[in-house]
Amino acid sequence: MIHGRKFGPGGHRGGRGRGWNAEVGQKFAQAFAEAAFEGVKGKRRGRMFRRGELRLVLLHLIAEEPRHGYDLIRQIEEMTGGHYAPSPGIVYPTLTLMAELDLIDEAVDDDSKKIYSITERGTGRLAEEQEHVDHVLERLEGVSKMGEASDGASIRRAMHNLKSAVRIRLAQEDKGSDKILDVAAIIDEAAGRIERLK
Repeated sequence: MIHGRKFGPGGHRGGRGRGWNAEVGQKFAQAFAEAAFEGVKGKRRGRMFRRGELRLVLLHLIAEEPRHGYDLIRQIEEMTGGHYAPSPGIVYPTLTLMAELDLIDEAVDDDSKKIYSITERGTGRLAEEQEHVDHVLERLEGVSKMGEASDGASIRRAMHNLKSAVRIRLAQEDKGSDKILDVAAIIDEAAGRIERLK
């Protein structure tokens, strides 16, 4: 059971063509991240959001389903691929302000934790700002993709797939099998192509 307490209104993509390689991707990702974070990298705190944008993202997430404050922080971190997490010191005061503005309801669940749901006024505000919200969400997705290019996540994924494929193939073949030699030749060829990348 959730006990609600409603506050009254208050005062307030890109393609990879020829010439793309890891070095180019890393430099592009670094420039993108620096622009997005205004010089802040990784999970260190920075100005990811312009004025009022964090409020819109929180409203968007709460509109999807009622959420706790820590869940909102985790969701934003996931949306950026783990490269940015807003601090509780920013999120919770913003949620309090949103409740005072009657954009969201604040309630207490069975675990005595606050949970937030959107109000009719909040739904209207979200509809008015939908274009802006879409733009911010696209930017967060871009941070995630560029971060992946810079931190080598895609390479680690590919290496994991390669190891799994080789392990499965070796388990299926007898010692001295010609297919084992074929696997070794394929890996050697891939290593040579990587070394020749410019």
